[in-house]
Amino acid sequence: MTDLLPAAVLWDMDGTLIDSEPYWMSSETELVESFGGVWRHEDAVTLVGAGLLHSAAVLRGRGVDLSDQEIIQRLTDRVLEQIEAAVPWRPGARKLLAELGEAGIPTALVTMSIRRMADSINAALPAGSFTRIVAGDEVTHAKPHPAAYLRAAELLGVEASRCIAIEDSTTGLASAVASGAVCIGVPLHVPLEDSLGYTIWPTLEGRTVDDLGRLYAASQESAA
Repeated sequence: MTDLLPAAVLWDMDGTLIDSEPYWMSSETELVESFGGVWRHEDAVTLVGAGLLHSAAVLRGRGVDLSDQEIIQRLTDRVLEQIEAAVPWRPGARKLLAELGEAGIPTALVTMSIRRMADSINAALPAGSFTRIVAGDEVTHAKPHPAAYLRAAELLGVEASRCIAIEDSTTGLASAVASGAVCIGVPLHVPLEDSLGYTIWPTLEGRTVDDLGRLYAASQESAA
């Protein structure tokens, strides 16, 4: 194992740890159509990685005659129903998370989903998989603002610049990059372009703590 390791690893949830975006998309479609509106796949893609308050405002603009909180709760309820039937883990995610635990590297789940959604996914993992959780209803500013990642680092007692963040969306990566973390983009439902602000890994399958260590060490060398 490399001698230079990140102080912590910060994980996005939807699209990174689990492939829940199709659940969100179908839930949005059901909700909009129940009010007589139309919601297409291309509409749903624009909300990937966004905060739920923003998503609620967009859905109200499509005719959903409910308050922001009612929309958020209905969507979350419907997504959780689907997750109870099957948790769609992303390839390699649980194995890498377990290896981080074995190496003693703290982790945080940093999601724009609300806390009860994050707690549900956390409960499906071995106890102690995540050291801390930061949920969308616990921060004032949603991604792409860096607040959630900065809060996660604060809860772990480390500087964000000493952390690695793993994300799947441009919105999430913008948040993580702005926090100062070393960032990995693992694309799924939205394409990611090569950027100086993050490294793209096509998948987490086969990735190890050593891979994270090498990436972190390289980032420190380039910053020196």
